[in-house]
Amino acid sequence: MSFPETRPRRLRRSESLRRMVRETILSPDNFMYPLFVVPGKGERREISSLPDQYYFSVDELPREAEIIAKLGIPSVLLFGLPQKKDEVGSEAWHPEGVVQRAIRTLKKAVPQLTVAADACFCEYTTHGHCGVILDKERGEVDNDSTLENLGRLAVSYAQAGVDIVAPSGMMDGMIGFMRETLDEADFDRVALLSYAVKYASAYYGPFRTAVDSTPSFGDRRGYQMDPANIREAIREAALDVEEGADMVMVKPALPYLDVIAEVRREFDVPIAAYNVSGEYAMLRAAAEKNWIDYPKAVIETLLSIRRAGADMILTYHAKEAAQLLGRGGG
Repeated sequence: MSFPETRPRRLRRSESLRRMVRETILSPDNFMYPLFVVPGKGERREISSLPDQYYFSVDELPREAEIIAKLGIPSVLLFGLPQKKDEVGSEAWHPEGVVQRAIRTLKKAVPQLTVAADACFCEYTTHGHCGVILDKERGEVDNDSTLENLGRLAVSYAQAGVDIVAPSGMMDGMIGFMRETLDEADFDRVALLSYAVKYASAYYGPFRTAVDSTPSFGDRRGYQMDPANIREAIREAALDVEEGADMVMVKPALPYLDVIAEVRREFDVPIAAYNVSGEYAMLRAAAEKNWIDYPKAVIETLLSIRRAGADMILTYHAKEAAQLLGRGGG
């Protein structure tokens, strides 16, 4: 009888051994946590499409930010719901908009927290598209007019004290235009996290419900990427890196782990991945049915994104994952 000479199981015999040879490390340092900011006061209201996620008015943010920071999560990404909407989303760059006020409040209350702000117009426009409409019948967005508004938005965030501006509209040339606009306004220290690779995905539904940004006509396939394409993802990321992106993001994460890995191989800049609302909702729904071990599934999911090559993970699981990791769940 022949027995194996090589025995990989020797290194799996105990938790301490497994930790010693673990190849991929997952830590709260890898997380960015999304926060939804709304008008009003005293608002802390659960989002119906995203269980255990909340709308916060600006005055409620410091308490939440302190919890986030104590968990070791270094960064938040702000999304704003405006008081009013219009055709171009002008409320987005208003100096007293909810995101601008949130930035100032967070930087004063929890200065160690890195504050990023999403730069897009879908939450702010009456039509739900990500910029100025060129052709309503086709749902086509006017790229260059939208760039001008993105420049206004970036400067408005920078004036409020933001650390990172994160443009997500997939407009051609958005990084170069915003970098130049910020530099000319003496905000060269503000970093740009580009949603460089953003697919026209079916996984965004709960988020669009949460921020009331479903397009009222057409769809976003004219500016978001075809899920079939990976070479295009590399071209998009290359353009944004050349134009001055400090970090690039792939969105969504789980259906595009191969894309994350390819972007990681190609570029020597920090890579982010967005573990989007639909991915979060699937785990929550399965947990409600008792079909999965939810805590283990959360850690395994986030670990897979790290293993694919993401340095940062924007995830609604961030707080619970940080707590699990603190209890040895990694």
